[in-house]
Amino acid sequence: MSPYDIKTEIKKIRDYYASDPLQQRFSALITGQTGAGKTFLSRTARKPVHIDSFDPGGTKCVRKWIKEGSIIADTRWEREDPYDPTVFGEWMKETKFRLEQGYFDMFGTYWLDSATSWGDAAMNYQLDGAGRIDAKSRAGEAPKFTRDYTPQKVMMINHIKRFMTLKCDFIMTGHLRTFEEVRGETKQGSEIKVVKYRFFTTGQAMVTIPMQFDELFVLIGHDVSGGVRRKLLTDAQDEYLARSRLRADEKLSVEEEPDIKALLKKIGLSWEDKPAL
Repeated sequence: MSPYDIKTEIKKIRDYYASDPLQQRFSALITGQTGAGKTFLSRTARKPVHIDSFDPGGTKCVRKWIKEGSIIADTRWEREDPYDPTVFGEWMKETKFRLEQGYFDMFGTYWLDSATSWGDAAMNYQLDGAGRIDAKSRAGEAPKFTRDYTPQKVMMINHIKRFMTLKCDFIMTGHLRTFEEVRGETKQGSEIKVVKYRFFTTGQAMVTIPMQFDELFVLIGHDVSGGVRRKLLTDAQDEYLARSRLRADEKLSVEEEPDIKALLKKIGLSWEDKPAL
C-alpha cells in the first residue's frame, strides 16, 4: 500500500472540480406575477429550448419561435382533469424515457413551466393514489397535510434534483403569492404592515424548492412612458426575494435586462446555442 500523498489528493480534487460539468451548469427558478412575461423569456435562453408546459395556453406567447423550430413545446401536460388525473403520471413516464435516451443532451435549455401548475398535477397524482395498489382514490378532494403535502414535496424535489444533472441549462418558472408582514405599530396602536412576494407553492416547498437552484430571479415590470419596462432582479430588493450564487464576483447587477443568454455571457458560462434540430 503506497503512502498517502496529500498533494496528489489535492490535485485529484482540483482536477475533478475543473472537469465537473455540474459546476458549469446554469439552473434558475424565475418567479413573477401572472402576465409578467416569464414564458416569453424562454425565447432568450440557449436554443433549442424544450418546454414542458403545464400552464394552459402558456406557450402562445412564443408561437413564433415554436413555428421556426427553436422552441419545442410539449403541451400535453396542460390538459389535467383533477377528477381523473393522468397528466403527472404520463409526464413522469415520458421524462424517465427521455432521460434514459439522452433526449435533453440535444437542447440548450430545459424549461419547466410552471412550478405552480406542475405542483397541482403532482398533488392530483398523490390524491388519486396512483402507484399504490391498496389506495383509494381521493381525486378532487382537498389534500391533507402530512398525508399529501409531504409526498408531493418529495416528488417535486426529487425530479428537480434529476434535472440538475442535465447537460443543458435548467429553468423553472413560478408564480408569486402576496402576504403581509407586521413590522410594528404606529403611535396610535395600528399595525404597520408590509406587503411581500414569495414563491407560490405548497407548505415547506416554498423554502426547499428554491434551495435546489443556483439562481432565484424575479421578473418584474416598471411602468414607464409608453408601456412597461421589465427587469430581472438577481438580489433581494424591497418586497421581493431574489438571490444569485453567481453574483459573488459582482458580474451581475441587482437589476438586469431580461435576457438569459446575455446573463450567461456576463457570468462567464456557456451562452451559445446548440445546433438546430
